Amino acid sequence: MAEADRPSLVVEERPERGSRASRRLRRAGYVPGVVYGAGDEPVPFKVGSRDLRLALQNPSAVLDLTVGSGRALPVIVKEEQRHPVRDEVVHVDLLQVRLDETIQSSVSVELEGAEEAPGVVEGGVLEHVTRELAIEALPTDIPERVVADVSGMQAAETLALSAISAPAGVTFLDDPEETVIATITVPTQVELPEEVEEETEVVGEEAVETDVPAEGEGQPSGGAPTEGEAGEGRGTSAP
Repeated sequence: MAEADRPSLVVEERPERGSRASRRLRRAGYVPGVVYGAGDEPVPFKVGSRDLRLALQNPSAVLDLTVGSGRALPVIVKEEQRHPVRDEVVHVDLLQVRLDETIQSSVSVELEGAEEAPGVVEGGVLEHVTRELAIEALPTDIPERVVADVSGMQAAETLALSAISAPAGVTFLDDPEETVIATITVPTQVELPEEVEEETEVVGEEAVETDVPAEGEGQPSGGAPTEGEAGEGRGTSAP
């Protein structure tokens, strides 16, 4: 990326130190930070939270940082600390880099095509195993993220790093065969033990048998007597 296309960030030197001073800065709309590699000692700075947010939204990994009235320095984000609830940056560490020397960094992994994967369509569960990769590249070649296409994954299949092409100018540092990016697992069916199945069948048969009324049961009271009943109790007439 050309220098004119890189985002710029102007910050102020920060004489304040300590957590109490940092809290006051945040209440005033600033984010405290430190830039490393700009000299013998790290340089603390403060920057408007909106200015920092806009600079970090740019896909470029390299920022042109100006501290006070100094010259612009090419830097990358070394570390961000975010609020656990509001997810806003509360502290940032930057690192000055040389644009003609490769550096090691890390990038996030993003999956695409999950809904189209045959293994998912058939009911499998997609698991995103590795979410960040270690890479080596020139600062200007560091990608915003690495995209892994999982649209062709079958059930019980594993996608390794070896199946992903590195972006131009980027070298993956993780083991390509051992690093698992994603897997699709098939849900297992729970099988009942044979004894439980047999017991269930017996109980079912007993339930059917008890539903059949016994002989003689179920006749309405006061009904017409049967032939045998009609014969009982008849007196014989005297000859």
